[in-house]
Amino acid sequence: MKAVRIRVTGAVQGVGFRPWVYRQARGLGLNGFVLNDLGGVVIHLEGPEERIEDFLSTLNESSPPASRITGINFSEVTPEGLTGFKIATSSKGEASQSLEVSADLATCSNCKAEILSSSDRRFGYAFTNCTDCGPRYSIIKALPYDRPKTVMDEFKMCTSCLQ
Repeated sequence: MKAVRIRVTGAVQGVGFRPWVYRQARGLGLNGFVLNDLGGVVIHLEGPEERIEDFLSTLNESSPPASRITGINFSEVTPEGLTGFKIATSSKGEASQSLEVSADLATCSNCKAEILSSSDRRFGYAFTNCTDCGPRYSIIKALPYDRPKTVMDEFKMCTSCLQ
């Protein structure tokens, strides 16, 4: 059993990075957590060494389309005996000059299809966007990037979106 702490810097907040990490880690059967802080994204992984290496390879080779990684640093740490993998609450952490907020992006083709499909629950919904598109820079009020720190906070999410 091995444990590593990974720091990812760049445009990695508000672009679906934490859910992407969650899916990769769960798919590899790794335990740990991912969170945003003022330095970027922190990932703590525990599991077999070869699976952690697989995760690191995937992190280097592919990440969410709207993200832009400028740095990946990791160190081996003592395993904490964590079970499962979760997206943890953001923390302040150490501020970094390399934390970037992604530019606002045009609505992607998938979101446009949802907005225009009368059978989709998002039909005609003015605020449709996803982790691959939508406003970021123009709606953020504070870092680390989380919905409660954006102007979208006053718009309550429906039950399906909350899940």
